[in-house]
Amino acid sequence: MMKVNIKTVGSICSGIEAASVAWEPLGLNFEWFSEIADFPSRLLTLKYPDITNLGDMNDIPDKIHEGTIDAPDLLCGGTPCQAFSLAGWKNGLNDDRGNLTLKFVDIVEENDAIRKREGKAQSIVFWENVEGVLTDKTNAFGCLISSLAGFSDVINMKKWSSSGIVHGPKRNVAWRVLDAKYFGVAQQRKRLYLLAGGTDFYPESVLFEEHTGSFQEYPSTPLVFEKEGHQFEVFREYSDCLYSAYGTKWNGNAAAYNGSLFVVQDNRIRRLSPLECERLMGFPDNYTDLQKAKRTNRYQAIGNSWAVPVVHWIGERLVNYTGQTFYLDITSLALSGKTTVVENEGFFIDCGKDTLALSNGIVMNCTPIPENCTFADMSSVVSSDAPEEIYISPVGCYGIVRRKQERNLRINQRLEEVLLNISSQMTPEEIEKRSRVQKRGRFSEPQADDDTTTKVFIPFPQEVKQKEKTELEQQEARQMSIFNFV
Repeated sequence: MMKVNIKTVGSICSGIEAASVAWEPLGLNFEWFSEIADFPSRLLTLKYPDITNLGDMNDIPDKIHEGTIDAPDLLCGGTPCQAFSLAGWKNGLNDDRGNLTLKFVDIVEENDAIRKREGKAQSIVFWENVEGVLTDKTNAFGCLISSLAGFSDVINMKKWSSSGIVHGPKRNVAWRVLDAKYFGVAQQRKRLYLLAGGTDFYPESVLFEEHTGSFQEYPSTPLVFEKEGHQFEVFREYSDCLYSAYGTKWNGNAAAYNGSLFVVQDNRIRRLSPLECERLMGFPDNYTDLQKAKRTNRYQAIGNSWAVPVVHWIGERLVNYTGQTFYLDITSLALSGKTTVVENEGFFIDCGKDTLALSNGIVMNCTPIPENCTFADMSSVVSSDAPEEIYISPVGCYGIVRRKQERNLRINQRLEEVLLNISSQMTPEEIEKRSRVQKRGRFSEPQADDDTTTKVFIPFPQEVKQKEKTELEQQEARQMSIFNFV
């Protein structure tokens, strides 16, 4: 029986320190942080005044080498995801932010070099990122795991599996995509989690589980409910993935139009509040509520962070690790096409995104769903104490539906009904006068402020019903004309 001896942690690209929130209750002590953004840095100073923020991660290898900072037992980091995210430019290693992924490896290497000199075991490595890194056109993920494993050449894959195992001459590596909505937060948030350590450490025993039963389905919960003396309505049982641009671009993406970002409170519609976003990520209430903090800063910091319960689950399994759990029959897996052998160096197992049957009869869970799920719903998230500024006016409701129509986007039917009902509190002429509607975008032409400007009017509920009726009658007439023609 082998346990890993983890007492100290170094945090890279710390953000607002979901790792500390998740792991300090497990007895892990953080030696240092590394964060350059202003708002997260201020939060770290306030919440963790005794822990040094090193700032730029590029300086960490030299600091470890010089002995300015200690070489901790565990290194964790979530290098910037924007280079790989669907919400970003997806430039991978062609983006300076993507190159920080390889700098992360440099930190690991220097950390282990110092630990070896001090007679200590290799460090445990924890890394988190968006799923998009698995399909990055520059093969950033292949570079990362090949470097960590110590392979002579980079493993090239056009698309990496959502879970896998690599055993190399220097380190063993495993990764798995997990969805936060099965870990006790009401947010669908799929993220890639990677663990690595020395060749005597088997990270697959931490990240994967033995599958023994059926998977649990997300429960259906009421979308209309009372809480704290207020009437609420939400549009889904859980929110879509929170993202860093929520503070500024909240009403122009899919999550807005499917209803994930909206709450109806006492017949008024509003955005999710920063407090509610904290709850969706598993943070304590008002964790990001710094003095003079802007809501956009809070939204951005929360959206860039990690889902605390998922990180806690991994940390708990890590501190309770007792050695190898799964027997990996490389010959059998190779015959099934699951394994690629790297000559004289190691192997790579494509575990897929389902379950994987091993030769000894054990079935390994490689899905985004853990064996024992914990569920939450939006009723545990919403708060009646929402700032007035996040409520949406009739003009705002009108604008959301207008943009939906201009862009030919799908929208949650109930959400559209609510938006139209609220916008009907004002006439189209009043809304037009208040909003002076103009098309948006960098290629838009400036519009003259006169009567010749093209106006876009969104029909109100009664007009929608009449339009639907008229369209139905026209469709029936067309069908009859076809029959008559025959």
